[in-house]
Amino acid sequence: MKIVVLKFGGTSVGSIQRIKNVAKIVISYLKKRFKVIVISSAMSGETNKLVKLTKQISDNFSPSEYDAIVATGEQISSSLIAGRLNDKGYISRSWLAWQVPIFTTGDYSHSRIININKKNILKFIRKGGVPIISGFQGINSKNRITTIGRGGSDASAIMIAKFFKAQKCIIYTDVDGVYTTDPNVVPKAKKIKKISFEEMLEMASLGAKVMQPHSIQDARLNRIDIEVRSSFKNLSGSLITKRKNISTKNIIRGVSFTKNDAKISLIGVKDKPGVAAAIFEPLFKNSINVDMVVQNISSNKKETDLTFTIKNEDLTKTKKLIKKNRKISFKNIIIDEKVSKVSIVGVGMITTPGVTFRMFNALARKNINILVISTSEIKISVLVDQKNLKKAVDVLHKEFKLDY
Repeated sequence: MKIVVLKFGGTSVGSIQRIKNVAKIVISYLKKRFKVIVISSAMSGETNKLVKLTKQISDNFSPSEYDAIVATGEQISSSLIAGRLNDKGYISRSWLAWQVPIFTTGDYSHSRIININKKNILKFIRKGGVPIISGFQGINSKNRITTIGRGGSDASAIMIAKFFKAQKCIIYTDVDGVYTTDPNVVPKAKKIKKISFEEMLEMASLGAKVMQPHSIQDARLNRIDIEVRSSFKNLSGSLITKRKNISTKNIIRGVSFTKNDAKISLIGVKDKPGVAAAIFEPLFKNSINVDMVVQNISSNKKETDLTFTIKNEDLTKTKKLIKKNRKISFKNIIIDEKVSKVSIVGVGMITTPGVTFRMFNALARKNINILVISTSEIKISVLVDQKNLKKAVDVLHKEFKLDY
């Protein structure tokens, strides 16, 4: 049985006309004799409306009830897609996660799919049906609805492709693939035909908004190739696949960036074993993600300056947690809300000397000061003043010949 999993994002189902277009795409695969499983996100903006309702009710809304309400957005779009296919003469119905069922583990709003009961879906497919499954959700061991985190419909599609042994997993969105950088910032950005799981994971983690990082990680761990395509243009997309399937001369595959960073520096921290853990423990317990970290030890080895970055949206909470933390002492706290992270990504840098020099030299030529540096095997990230973001992305895109 040739099964293809088609996932449609929020913009793809954002209006009745767009849902009619989704039905056309599904029908095109049926005409190619594929058995199709559709995964739908909520209509664009719908989940935000539901989240807003919970905040109007309570500042401490129950996590289980939060998942129950935000999961309803996908129910609407799934039903509308099924309804359109029925109108066109096809057998289709919507399936909520608990009806499949799709089993999850982990905390509410951050669950992971661990098992899928295939029996009912396969029975429906064999009868000629097209199942439309609500993405982003599952049920836990307590029989409560859970969600997989924002952007979780991608993860739903990937795990369904795994359990149903699908030949293809295609993510339909509002862009026609993965680009070397954001075309809105660098108009000469090029579409990448094939990119490795590792490179895509780094780019997604560093600001590229095509897919959520945990979805890429699920695909990588389960070796599920993903094609990213536009639901609005009939163009070839980008394939996210294993490294060995890719041959390219490019050392660097892309330039990613973020705009919503804040830099926090704690000056004159008493240097002793466990001080870094004491600083970051409250942040961890409050689900605040710490990114770039730099520590400088003073010449007397009694004090240290510690700098780290977080998202701007977590800044107020982070400041409160640091100031009431009795386990640490410091002389001053310096905060910079106008910083951005710029990163180059590519597996080629593992075996190519001089990449770091080329990056730093290119930035220096444009008088762009580097505030913080972070590296891994396949990426180098720098923190720069927000006013220099576009200039930095542009010069790095040119330096590593991604314009051509």
